[in-house]
Amino acid sequence: MTDTLSLLKLRRSVPPQFLSAPGPQGAELDELLTIAARVPDHGKLAPWRFIIFTGAAREEAAEVVARVFQKKNPQASDDQVEFERKRLLHAPVIVAVVSRAREHVKIPLWEQELSAGAVCMNMLVAAYAMGYAGSWLTNWFSFDREVMTAFGLAEDERMAGFIHIGTPTAPITDRDRPVMADIVSYYGA
Repeated sequence: MTDTLSLLKLRRSVPPQFLSAPGPQGAELDELLTIAARVPDHGKLAPWRFIIFTGAAREEAAEVVARVFQKKNPQASDDQVEFERKRLLHAPVIVAVVSRAREHVKIPLWEQELSAGAVCMNMLVAAYAMGYAGSWLTNWFSFDREVMTAFGLAEDERMAGFIHIGTPTAPITDRDRPVMADIVSYYGA
């Protein structure tokens, strides 16, 4: 089995609360993003882009999430607000993958959106290959226009997800996977 197949067979998501420093930075982060961008992209539209959250920027983003959550949930306890604030503080590096799929004469929106999803998956696989772990999450604020605007998304952009990347703080264990007989069929059989 090739190293690539072994990697794909073993890769799994690690929740952000089990990720710590170090995370990729500098040239290594640049390489990770370059690899992430090597996905099928019908029409060479690059219908996605990246927003990097590291260092103090994570704190600023966490405050945006907490403020919007509290505004929309005035009955929320301090603990609930703090829980929401911490969502962007666990992993040392968070990459927001922004879908900028737009109407095109030839390329359907769906294909452009799938390309953004492929970027997210490539990034997770590349992070794992570099010795890190990660998780692809959305959470409520990925769909909240006030938060998206605060994070710099245009009105016609959407959040494909936040890729949380860091070093696992515990051994990575697998989870139950689908039974192939339950999800595979052959046309005409």
